[in-house]
Amino acid sequence: MAKTKLERIATLDEQIAQLSNQKKQLQQKHKADERKARTRRLIQRGAILEGFIPEAETYTEEQIQAFLKETLNTDYARKALRRLNPTQGGETATTKPETAPQGKATLAPAKAEAAQQEAADPAPVGAGGGARNGG
Repeated sequence: MAKTKLERIATLDEQIAQLSNQKKQLQQKHKADERKARTRRLIQRGAILEGFIPEAETYTEEQIQAFLKETLNTDYARKALRRLNPTQGGETATTKPETAPQGKATLAPAKAEAAQQEAADPAPVGAGGGARNGG
């Protein structure tokens, strides 16, 4: 038995509503998955950072942030980052790596080195600030 045009329209409207709900559910799941991945990444990277800073729990977030800004404001740090991610810096991953000091980093020597580099280096990494860092 053939459906009337009105019945066919009603059926299509139902299908549209169902597909719209499926789309919303998939979008919500995608956003949730992205949030979970970001949270996992932040936790993992924070753990890596704490592994390289002796007694990291004794420093405030502001001290850690200042340490990272000063440490990453060096030519060595920018070159190292470009070697790790050549699509961002123009160099290739086959560039010969510079030698870095071995062992755990400490805040005091890094600050001294950063202060020396700051005078010689006018283009800091992340100078534009970020939405989460108040910049």
